[in-house]
Amino acid sequence: MSADRTNRQRIALLAFPGIRAFDVSVITEVWGTDRTRRGVPPFDLRRAAADPDTPVALRGGLSLTPDRPLDWLDGLTPADLVLVPGIENPEADLPAPVLDALRRAHTAGIPVAALCAGAFVLARAGLLDGRRAVTHWLLAPDLAARHPLVKVEPEALFVEDTGIWTSAGTAAGIDLCLHLVRTAHGAETAATIARSMVTAPFRTGTQAQFIEQPIPRADRDDDALAAVRAHALAHLDEPHTVASLAARAGMSPRSFARHFQATTGTSPLHWLITQRVAAARKLLERTDHPLPEVARRAGFGSEVTMRQHFAAHLATSPRAYRAAFRQTGGPRRPGQSAGIRPTAR
Repeated sequence: MSADRTNRQRIALLAFPGIRAFDVSVITEVWGTDRTRRGVPPFDLRRAAADPDTPVALRGGLSLTPDRPLDWLDGLTPADLVLVPGIENPEADLPAPVLDALRRAHTAGIPVAALCAGAFVLARAGLLDGRRAVTHWLLAPDLAARHPLVKVEPEALFVEDTGIWTSAGTAAGIDLCLHLVRTAHGAETAATIARSMVTAPFRTGTQAQFIEQPIPRADRDDDALAAVRAHALAHLDEPHTVASLAARAGMSPRSFARHFQATTGTSPLHWLITQRVAAARKLLERTDHPLPEVARRAGFGSEVTMRQHFAAHLATSPRAYRAAFRQTGGPRRPGQSAGIRPTAR
């Protein structure tokens, strides 16, 4: 991805009364901080509002100063991505111009992403009808009740459905923002931003690990599983099975799989495949290793197996992924990079 300042990805933060300061800060931290010295491409983050001359009040005595009108979203040089922060009150009235701007942006083919309770804004605009969506697990029943046409997935960290993105609460908004960067600019760019934010480039699992319900776990098991995961990451090129990982943890395969699911929100094999796909993406971006060598180092064993998992996880091939993310040129919209179609998490 070129760092050409004349060809920046255009990001629109939708500003209106009632949005959450935390989500505004996340969006600003990801796309509004200059990290070009570290190889991150520059972004053009703008704050679009119905009245760009009036500051938008946020909770806690804060305010946000808009710098673009709403018609900037789908103007002559439209935004590449529209972001809707979460809202403090899902029951509050929403400005009609904001809902109209969202509908126009979606009609124009611009990807739209909402953080946390921002899903209620997209639902109010009618953009989630017939689509899968997620919000904070505490609000998921309310979203389903208020908008029965929305296919609410209460456990996902974030979900994409035909150009519309939604995320779970608070920290999951960071996950979604980094994933959108990863989709448009590659895993290395997202990892660089994540490191500067002192957060994980991506998290495995679902909201299920945070829902208030009793989850059987013991400190000894957690410590053992952390050590097993660290070992697997350090030796991705070696063959691993549930049985071999369970033996390293000193558990039976059945007990190991149960505790692994409880502590991570996913199965051992799914977690391992996810890590191998991530490792392969990094190798494809950073090195010129031939595909069989990338497959070996990432632990897939063969190029055919790696290609199958890329198709399942990224809806693209390793060769196409390398061509997309090692080439120079302008920014790409999320989900529109050389045929790459992001899948739901």
